[in-house]
Amino acid sequence: MKEKRKKAAALRYDQTRENAPIVAASGRGLIADTIIDKAKANNVPILEDSSMVELLAELNINETIPEELYQAVAEVFAYIYRTDKSIGDRSN
Repeated sequence: MKEKRKKAAALRYDQTRENAPIVAASGRGLIADTIIDKAKANNVPILEDSSMVELLAELNINETIPEELYQAVAEVFAYIYRTDKSIGDRSN
C-alpha cells in the first residue's frame, strides 16, 4: 500500500491590503514539512484539516480564496484568534 504524502497550506490575510485571505504557501512531502516547521518556529497556530488542505492545494500561491471557502476559512481564522488569545491569557 502506498503511503500518502503529507500536505500543508498556509494562508495570509491583511485586511488593510486584501479583500480575502490568500494562499501564501502550499505543498506536499518535504515542502509540507518545511511549511509546518516554519509555522512552528514562528509560533503560528497549526490546524490539521485534511479536507481544507485538499481544497487550498488546488489554488495557486498568492491566489485569493474563492467565495465558496469564506465560511470554512473564517472558522480557521476564528480558531487561530482563540488560540492566540488563550496563549496571551496564559502569559499574563
